[in-house]
Amino acid sequence: MIPRFILTPYFLDQPLSGLESLLDPEWIINKPGLPGGKPQERMVEIYTPLAKLVTTILNSGELPVSVAGDCCTSIGILAGLQQAGVDPTLIWFDAHGDFNTWETTPSGFLGGMPLAMLVGRGEQTIMMGVGCSLLPEDRVILCDGRDLDPGERESLAGSKVIHLRQAQDFLEYEFPQGPIWVHFDTDVIDPADAPAMNYLAPGGPRSVELRKVFSHLAATGQITALSLSSWNPEFDPDGRSRDVSMDLLRALIEAGT
Repeated sequence: MIPRFILTPYFLDQPLSGLESLLDPEWIINKPGLPGGKPQERMVEIYTPLAKLVTTILNSGELPVSVAGDCCTSIGILAGLQQAGVDPTLIWFDAHGDFNTWETTPSGFLGGMPLAMLVGRGEQTIMMGVGCSLLPEDRVILCDGRDLDPGERESLAGSKVIHLRQAQDFLEYEFPQGPIWVHFDTDVIDPADAPAMNYLAPGGPRSVELRKVFSHLAATGQITALSLSSWNPEFDPDGRSRDVSMDLLRALIEAGT
């Protein structure tokens, strides 16, 4: 499948202009004007056109590749997949669980909730606003998740989400049949290789290890969509985190194109 990149230069509902340096002439930029209101309402205005772009790309027989500033953008990706009639298995690479709800979060941070939102737990305003149906928990594989809040850890343990602690476990993993959507939060990378992250979590997989795993995933031929939650451009003056992250994203693409 030919990759089609979509850049959504926001962190939640706030512009993240530093990401726009990635723009290539062939990329699509998703940068709608936003109304006032609550963050959730503004995020619906970002993710609704993103979903339409994903659907259009899929219907053209191409591979949607989303690059954005946070993981909540995944709601728009799922909505677009569903609108195109795609029922994916989600592989979610992240140093964190993103499985908090209003009841478990110690910080109230929306960016720590998107995976819970996708499966129908906790905050659902954005899901309903974008017209997104719930993703069954047993269709989700969380990889790494080494930095979990206590309540989040308990919720994950009691869920049907599959939690693989080590990225290399995928090298021996028996993948389910059907389309796969890979979500890649760049903070999963060990900070020794990619330090420009808002929420550093030491002890992650090194980039060399992840590249091998990502190439293995791409070689399955099952990847139908990709989404990347980025490093913080303000923390990356030498571009090292950008270069490592984008190289890994290319590994997820190349074997399948």
